[in-house]
Order: sequence, then structure tokens, then C-alpha cells
Amino acid sequence: MKTIFKSFSAIFLPVCALSLAACNQPATKTSTASTMTDSTSTATLPPAAGFEKTVDGKQAHFYILKNKNGIQAAITNYGAHLISIAVPDKAGKLTDVVIGFDNIDGYKKSMSAYYGATIGRYGNRIAKGHFVLDGRRYDLFINNKPNTLHGGKQGFNDVVWDAKQIDDHTIALTYLSKDMEEGYPGNLNCKVTYELTDDNAVKISYEATTDKTTVVNLTNHSYFNLNGIGGGTILDHTVELKAGNYTPVDTTLIPTGKIAPTAGTPFDFSKPTTIGSRINDNDEQLKNGKGYDHNFVLDKHDITTPVATVVGDKSGIKLEVFATEPGLQFYSGNFMNGGNTILGGKTDDHRTGFAMETQHFPDSPNQPQFPSTVLKPGETYKTVTIYKFSVEK
Repeated sequence: MKTIFKSFSAIFLPVCALSLAACNQPATKTSTASTMTDSTSTATLPPAAGFEKTVDGKQAHFYILKNKNGIQAAITNYGAHLISIAVPDKAGKLTDVVIGFDNIDGYKKSMSAYYGATIGRYGNRIAKGHFVLDGRRYDLFINNKPNTLHGGKQGFNDVVWDAKQIDDHTIALTYLSKDMEEGYPGNLNCKVTYELTDDNAVKISYEATTDKTTVVNLTNHSYFNLNGIGGGTILDHTVELKAGNYTPVDTTLIPTGKIAPTAGTPFDFSKPTTIGSRINDNDEQLKNGKGYDHNFVLDKHDITTPVATVVGDKSGIKLEVFATEPGLQFYSGNFMNGGNTILGGKTDDHRTGFAMETQHFPDSPNQPQFPSTVLKPGETYKTVTIYKFSVEK
């Protein structure tokens, strides 16, 4: 079996490596204990009861991952969401840095924001809801006029995955996306594995195989606030990105097809820079995105080198992002409007969270000059993202 490793080496070169198979597995619930403890503080995970629910005839559950440091993370097989992870701040206080809800209904209500969700079959936008593959046009549901966003009307974020907890720190979730689901060709067997490592990182591994030529672009859409949920805006967080270029967008947030340098623009994060320092500049691209909502073309990298580093200004918590993907969508929470009640009774106010979505480029099926997202029978899609947490020294 041939295997495709959806990665990037220099500009526009996909890399091939490794092989594996994806399969569906029955769900296995874990313990629903909900308190995390270290030597100085405690933090409470969401109540498990809010996630024990039947959705579209399938049972959703609540799972906890643990590491040797006493850190815990919460996952649900509804939409393969990352619900919560609390990590120590500079004072040793456990701080929940992932914006989430205390029940499935909260995720349902806020579905268009994709909080913590696994995104598929195609992350980000496809222009005008269609693409041509092997001479055939495929039409998708337009859910972000005039485009398709994050899979369509019912993406992977709104289905119940099969789940199996491997051990205390690992869970595997699988889903069969059937041929022509949301307009995409091929029966796509998907597997997403969450692992909470002993160095306080959440490692997310994606795998997929297909029986027809198709397109695939999976990612995670967690929103982070490194000062904690309810910790105010993220505008004083500092960001560093290993990306000398980005893909400018039109007014509908579809890439124009150009690769533009970040140097000398508000998109230059080659040195640690606060998110808010240039977000309101008189810049056409910032106006199009209503802030940062752009794909950054990552410099040559591997999974051992961080492609992004973010530090919370109040907490000192540092997030390092590692990826095998060619791009990273940096989103500054521009469409957050306080309309949803999140964990702790707080609201998702404007720019109180940011996303770092590792990915292939938006609209790649319609832009052949971008790295390919095509997956063929006999090949295996595989990609890895790591969100690692520590304290800024």
C-alpha cells in the first residue's frame, strides 16, 4: 500500500512517508472523575453528564486523559472535540486554556464557531462550493456564502465518532465518511488519536484512507486563551510564526492564488509580537479578514521544530505548535461576539480566543499551484499536530 504523508518541504513540495490503516472501533467509556490536582491548586473539568447523550441515534460520551504530572484533558466523541485542558501558569495555578462548553448542547448552539472540533472532510474554505477532480465536478453545500467552510452543512464536528480509550493518556476516534457525504467522493475511513504526553503536550494524529480519489484536509479548531477562560482578550498575547509568506485572500476569504511575503506587513511574526499591536492597521488584508484569519505558508520544518509560539501576557503560559502540514491558519477570534455561554459561565466575547489550525491551504482543490490535498485509493493520509504547553522563563 502506498502512503501519502501530507507535509511540506520547501515551498509546494508534498512529502511521502509511513503507512497505516484506519478502522472503526466500538466506543469504550473512561472514568468521569473531573478534578485535576497539583501541589498548589485544583481545576475542575466540565461535568461528564452533559456529554452522555444520544445524537442522531449514536451515543456520545465524555473521556478524560491524564499524564504523570496530574494534568488532565477532556475529550468527547461528539465531533471528536477537545473540550478542555488545564495547565500550570507561572504561579503554579492550573488554568484551563481551551474554550469549551459544559455540554453537547453548547457545541450544537455554537456550531458555526467550531470550538475545539475536529474539522473534515475539508478544513477551511472551498471557493463557491465546488471543485473538479479527474474531470468530474463535485458540488458541495454552501454554508459560508458564497463558499463551503469546514466540510459543509454537517461536517465531522457534528457527527458521533466511534471511540476506544487505549490507556490513561490516549484515545482513538474513528469515523467512516461515506461516499458523497456532503458531496465529497469516496468512502473515507478516518482516525484521530489524541495523546496527552508527559511533557504537557496534546498530540493529535490524523489518518485516512479512501476507496475513490478524493480531497482531504483535516485539522483541529480549538480556540485558546492562555490567560484562561474568561481571561479577557488575547490581544496582548505574543505570537511568533515561522512563516516568511502567507496567502492573501479576497473579501470572501478565498486565497487569491498569490504567495506574498510577510516581511514589512502586519503579518510578519518572525519575532514575538502582540496580536493586537497591528490588528487594526489600515491594511486591505486585515480588513478582508476583520483581523487575522489567514493561512501562513510555513517555512521548512519538521515535527520537532515549533512552527508557532504563543505566550499569555498574564499567565506566562507558553503554547508551542508543532506540525507536519505546509500551512497554519491563524485566527484571532474576529467573529466572536459574546453570544455563547462557555465554561464557568463566561461568554465568548470578541477576540477572547485564538486558533492555530495546522492545515493544507484553503481552496487547494481549485488552485493546482498549492500543495495537493488529493488522496487516492491505496494511499494513506497522515498528519500530526502537537500543542505543547510550558511556562515562559
